[in-house]
Amino acid sequence: MAYVKIGEDQVEYESDGHGPRLVLIHGTGADAQTNWAHLLPALTPAWQVIRPNYSGSGGTRDTAPALSMAQVAGQVLGAARAAGPGPYVLAGYSLGAAIATYLVAEYPEEVRAVVLLAGFASGDDTRLKLEFELWRKLIHTDRRSFSQNILLSGFSPPFVSAMSQQQIEDILQMMLTGNDWEGMLRQIELDLIVDVTEQARRITQPTLVIGCTYDHMVPIQHAQALAALIPTATYAQMNTGHLAPIEQPETFVRLLTEFAAGLPA
Repeated sequence: MAYVKIGEDQVEYESDGHGPRLVLIHGTGADAQTNWAHLLPALTPAWQVIRPNYSGSGGTRDTAPALSMAQVAGQVLGAARAAGPGPYVLAGYSLGAAIATYLVAEYPEEVRAVVLLAGFASGDDTRLKLEFELWRKLIHTDRRSFSQNILLSGFSPPFVSAMSQQQIEDILQMMLTGNDWEGMLRQIELDLIVDVTEQARRITQPTLVIGCTYDHMVPIQHAQALAALIPTATYAQMNTGHLAPIEQPETFVRLLTEFAAGLPA
């Protein structure tokens, strides 16, 4: 891992491979390892893959009382710059898709193109609020139930049904012992106030928005609405739950690679 100082924040990131620069932005409660490390063998032969940890994840540290979109987008961009000059292709997942949306609108000269997976433009939705508030409550009161809920709502039903009881128990134990719970709570608070609607309308770079058919965390209509906001967006769909990079990593890599192959030289 490498570190870069962004204002008062110490931002952790990883950089692997050589080639055009691809910045992968993780989702709530995840980090550069859990969302993306398993994709490196498929991506690093063609890309320099930069994986920042924004506040609440990994070894990144800050002193802010609460997270803001400007802060975490600045951390992502600062880590990308530290790893090498742009312009970058951004790929953001879930909350990371909102961060990517903000970043490409506010720093358009730094971004070549953007991929938004399982994203949402605003947390001001009654169902999303209900879910994020439940997450917050269960983290405080019953972390095993929280972890079970993530399995049930994060993957498609066939994917969970194909797991053995031991596999499920192993995943639950990994979540219980491996999560940065306080960091996740900070990111959930950011989820609740996300609003990048105005930034989405200002995007002019090529954009691929990917929705997930069986997404019960951020239902597919949010990805579809995000695509409708972005003038340059094309839309694709994966037959997965919300945890698409884990459920169908090959499909995600294929969609990203095909999109990148069509970008202007």
